[in-house]
Amino acid sequence: MFALTPAAAARVIDSARQSDAAGMPLRIAAKVEEDGRLAFGIGFDEPREQDLSYECEGVTLLIAPPSRELLEDMLLDFAEIAPGDWQFVFMRTSPPGGGCAPSGCGGCSSSGSCG
Repeated sequence: MFALTPAAAARVIDSARQSDAAGMPLRIAAKVEEDGRLAFGIGFDEPREQDLSYECEGVTLLIAPPSRELLEDMLLDFAEIAPGDWQFVFMRTSPPGGGCAPSGCGGCSSSGSCG
């Protein structure tokens, strides 16, 4: 299950308010680049029919089928990379297929919801 830290959720909610996207779901996407690296994307979007949709830390997340496996056991944080340089950071919380992210949502239910 993909999760957000409280810091990431707070930044997403703040960004939504500043950009007239308040209440819109956040789409999380991932793909494998030609060199084998994972590339990530995030942005406010409308739900689509095949999306996995659930709430985590007060943010509705959308994940399309092609990204689901790549985002399994990933955590999105908002962290200070260098003094004054804050960025979203994707981290793997456990080996792929290892269960719910421990700190982003406080546990996941069988319904796919977080928290």
